[in-house]
Amino acid sequence: MDPRQADRPVEASSNPAETASPSTVSVVSNRSWPAEALPLAERLHRQLSIGDRDWHALKHQRSRRAAEQVAAALVQLLAADEPAASATGEGRRSAIALLENAQAWLRAEISDPGCPAHGR
Repeated sequence: MDPRQADRPVEASSNPAETASPSTVSVVSNRSWPAEALPLAERLHRQLSIGDRDWHALKHQRSRRAAEQVAAALVQLLAADEPAASATGEGRRSAIALLENAQAWLRAEISDPGCPAHGR
């Protein structure tokens, strides 16, 4: 994954459980993520995300950037993956890419690409 594309957290686009019918929910719930897992992961991601106001102060903190990416990976996995499925789906692929990006931050293999507004 290109570090410039993954330097910011990825938000989950939707919650698949919200579109399930009541009859489907009872069948799927035995094989799906716990109901509160996605909202908790989204809350954690919001807490760990580096916002615009803190970006310049925190962008070089490798652990902070990695934690942001790990939380985003968890959101992607919970929002777009069915744990009982054996095939790798979009949720797993997104989570893997974000986890690899987090590892690269921790290993100092990537760094902040700079602020596009400042011409760097």
